[in-house]
Amino acid sequence: MNPRTLFKNTDSFERFAAGATIFRQGDPGDYMYVVIEGEVDVLAGGSYIRTLHPGDIFGEMSLIDAAPRSADTVAKTDCVLAPVDERRFLFLVHETPMFALHMLEVMARRLRDWQK
Repeated sequence: MNPRTLFKNTDSFERFAAGATIFRQGDPGDYMYVVIEGEVDVLAGGSYIRTLHPGDIFGEMSLIDAAPRSADTVAKTDCVLAPVDERRFLFLVHETPMFALHMLEVMARRLRDWQK
């Protein structure tokens, strides 16, 4: 499942110019994001972690555990992102089982990558 397809008709996109900070480690997390266009770099403690591409999600951990952001995110290129607040996130998890499964897959993949 590509989360981008869930948001293709959304009209509430956020745009970030290349080099713009999307959020910083330690910030409160009120939204997760789906990359619609462009690329986003993820950094923790100043170290590069990964680059996200269209269809990728990020920022979901703060919606799940209400903890502050665990990394910095910076637009690598000009980006279009679909923000997802907690209410919409919970609706998607409840009403779209494939979205919930995708969230589990993303988190499992990141945990495996972290363990390498």
